[in-house]
Amino acid sequence: MRVATDHPKHPQHRERAAGLLPVRLVMAEKTEGKSSPFSFAFTAPNSECNLRSSPETKPVMSGKGKTIIAPPTFTISSSQNACPSSEESPWRQVDWSAGAPVESIRSYKPAPDSVPAARVLLVGPVGVGKSSFINSIQSVFYGRVVNRTMVGTSLNSSVSFTKQLQSFQLYGSRDRDGESMALVLSDMVGLGETNGLTLHDTLAVIKGHVPEGHTFSACCPVMTDTPGYVKEPSLAEKVHCVVFVVSGLEISSYSDTMKSTLHQLREHISALGVQQVAVLTHVDKVCAKTARDISQVYNGSLLKQAVLKVGDLLGMPLSSIVPVKNYSEELELDPHTDTLLLGALDHILQSVDLYLRDHSERGSPERAVSSASASS
Repeated sequence: MRVATDHPKHPQHRERAAGLLPVRLVMAEKTEGKSSPFSFAFTAPNSECNLRSSPETKPVMSGKGKTIIAPPTFTISSSQNACPSSEESPWRQVDWSAGAPVESIRSYKPAPDSVPAARVLLVGPVGVGKSSFINSIQSVFYGRVVNRTMVGTSLNSSVSFTKQLQSFQLYGSRDRDGESMALVLSDMVGLGETNGLTLHDTLAVIKGHVPEGHTFSACCPVMTDTPGYVKEPSLAEKVHCVVFVVSGLEISSYSDTMKSTLHQLREHISALGVQQVAVLTHVDKVCAKTARDISQVYNGSLLKQAVLKVGDLLGMPLSSIVPVKNYSEELELDPHTDTLLLGALDHILQSVDLYLRDHSERGSPERAVSSASASS
């Protein structure tokens, strides 16, 4: 028996086993009579392919009165966990032909005149793609892949590359005289097991107390005597929406400590009345077919299962969770990737509007409750 790579003249074989390690089996042994069923299996990442022979062989007559038994035929069956069929009905509808809503987001303005820009804070474990998400969003408006934030990995994978509170006001284009957008995306140190961002400091950022450029340290929590501490932040200085960034590659491997941290964050942020959205990254690494065609992200059950896991992890409804693919290796933009990214951003801005409407009309939830009690 020989094992060889898939034959180039049969591209349908490669398509059938898309995302798998392509192989071809060639029977080279002589057989007489019936052959016993033969099976062979191999695995590739997130997939399995089984090759099985037909249960019977058929005699074939050749010259000089000799009978040669033909080798068994083989069929290929594939159970591909990471590659859902494109024929499945999408579990979420996206008009890919419409393109990314670049202009509508570029012209976005917060409703209250007192708030010049929407402030969005990205939180999540170390290495999930928070900084890459900011770079990817800015790339769409620049028309080419750019890196405004420093993206990298430390020698210790549990240590965040980002150390400070960094806020980036997005630009509507790469023109020198182009206007900045009414949107600020803030990045900070990732949540870690022991040396990451603390719950106390995260809430201080959301409330608007932490100055821009503050370097976080577990041994030096943010206090009223911290240099630059904002004692009475205005509505414009507070965070209007918190985006939880979760990696599709790690969703099933978070420790109990990390899960507890995320649950506590959700509870405290909700108590502040701040809107929250979750972004699922690395979807192209979860599903091979999605890696080849990002428009397949909503076709099939695997990525839906990942979104469900995010919902369980954070206690969020599915409607608050959006999958994206960040630009990391590419040098050119992809229209479908842009559609996913700006679809997520549009969802975030809708949450910002809900927060600003509630807090600009009625003030903070605490003041609203006090006023209601006084009037009664």
